Amino acid sequence: MKILCDTHIIIWYLTGDNRLSQKARELIDDERNTIYFSIVSIWEVSIKHNRKPDKLTLSAQEFTNFCDEQGFIEYPLNQQHIFMIDTLTRPANAPEHYDPFDRLLISQAKSDGLTFITHDSLIPYYNESCIMPV
Repeated sequence: MKILCDTHIIIWYLTGDNRLSQKARELIDDERNTIYFSIVSIWEVSIKHNRKPDKLTLSAQEFTNFCDEQGFIEYPLNQQHIFMIDTLTRPANAPEHYDPFDRLLISQAKSDGLTFITHDSLIPYYNESCIMPV
């Protein structure tokens, strides 16, 4: 399976955070799966680290280095991924979701047939078949 990880999933995996579910760990550790981290996640880590370094202590460079050390593959962002955002919908009664990084990540997975794993409870409201809550 080709898996695109949500940013927090990768951070939790790399830091050994106990919030990472057993299911997520098994998917990432399964050698049959190809694990991707998006350029979008590098951007997200950079912005959030620079804004609140005490909350997100990992820099974008450290994040990327750790991903590379784990053998994760960097996933590029292209125009089609951005255009795919327009196809994402949520029910009118769904809780608001303001994270533009998440929408880009979902769009990448949807566009390219990847499985997007996340622990974010707001993301499944998009009802996209590429989303796998873990």
